[in-house]
Amino acid sequence: MSGSNDDERTGRRTSRRRLLQGVGLAATVGLAGCTSLPGRGYDRTQDDFDPKSLPYDETYPDDDGVTMFREGTRRLGYYPDAVVPESVEKEWSMPINEIGHTAAKASPRPTPDGETLIIPSDTGKVHAVRPDGEQLWTVETGAARSLGIHGTPLIVDGTAYISGYDGAMYAFDVATGERVWKTSNWRLRGAIAIGSSPVYWDGVIYVVAEYNYPWQEPSGTAWALDAETGRPLWHDDRLWGMPHPSFAIDPATERIITGSNDGVCYCWEFPSLDFAWEFQTGAEIKGTIPTYEGKAFVGSWDGYFYCLNLEDGSQEWSFETGDIIMSNPGIDPDSGVVYVGSDDRHVHALDTETGEELWSRNVGGHVIGSLSVTSESVLVGSYDTHLYALKKDTGAVRWRVPNNGHVTSEAVPHDGRIYYAERADLSGYWSDDSETVVETPGHAYCLGPES
Repeated sequence: MSGSNDDERTGRRTSRRRLLQGVGLAATVGLAGCTSLPGRGYDRTQDDFDPKSLPYDETYPDDDGVTMFREGTRRLGYYPDAVVPESVEKEWSMPINEIGHTAAKASPRPTPDGETLIIPSDTGKVHAVRPDGEQLWTVETGAARSLGIHGTPLIVDGTAYISGYDGAMYAFDVATGERVWKTSNWRLRGAIAIGSSPVYWDGVIYVVAEYNYPWQEPSGTAWALDAETGRPLWHDDRLWGMPHPSFAIDPATERIITGSNDGVCYCWEFPSLDFAWEFQTGAEIKGTIPTYEGKAFVGSWDGYFYCLNLEDGSQEWSFETGDIIMSNPGIDPDSGVVYVGSDDRHVHALDTETGEELWSRNVGGHVIGSLSVTSESVLVGSYDTHLYALKKDTGAVRWRVPNNGHVTSEAVPHDGRIYYAERADLSGYWSDDSETVVETPGHAYCLGPES
């Protein structure tokens, strides 16, 4: 994995780190980069905003019609009501992925009523299927001419919002697959890719886009879009390094946060979107940053996992895995434990207050995707091609399921089933002299209780 970042990206990151060496690994306040766009205004103050502490198991405050990546705005990956069977079998699968790009794959996302799954692919297609595997519709996006779709859908009141590696945002009607709107990359200042998964609050979508050159501005921009029309409402181009992570919104502390390939964690006040602080790690930040109890949890390619104070960005503790951290951590808010995967082939369970390691478990390969937490289990995909269910309190393996390629999507438990996706099984991808051949397409899977 460490070989996938190129010299230009590394050079940009190093230059930025040198620029900030005077303050070390500390929070710094930024003042430039924020812009409101002309036209119909975006009320960034929202006087009726209530930052009360909301239940952690809510997918979206006061609205049953919304579902999104990592099961909510805090991006906890927490499914307290989900039941993981003692043993499982594959109920169905469908081929979706064929591209060798090393970013984690998009995750299947059930609609709020659970009647439909929206499954994006790295070929640029979006599929809608029923929980039993019946295919309803398939549409092709402009991302078919690039690296496809890697962001997980946001679904709001019957509309699915999709980010593409063509630099565009899409909205589709869940019932029919009809396109509701498209915000093209030229409306997003020439974005070349959007790898992040959109987050939603009060009629507005927040997403992060990538641009051509990590050493030039802009190389990353945070966007707010009108959910009804796709119209850009606000942007901030302070991000460097072609960012991949998604936004997290923490209503209790009034913060919205993301990271980037420059190794910096960026945080704004919310909903005002006034910039609050940034924190420099030692290498790329690829994973989405969950928030919990006034803290942000950040994995870095420098091999450290950081706990930051959301108010001011100060570091509370760090934990060293000794290898790249690319995965999206999962948090159990009921027990105060954060679960993080690493290229060290382990899942680590850490106390959220102290960073103390409670247990670790070897899962046979790199972990670069998302960890999902239920009342009893941690679900995690591995480069060894298996999906694992680990006991939450000890890390013991409950079961593991073999697949064709690396399992890098989030495993989503819903209504007694588990949905996830894998990479294609490729040959020649890592060789400069060989043609890449798709030996077996990457599939989306549905697991159910073993009969």
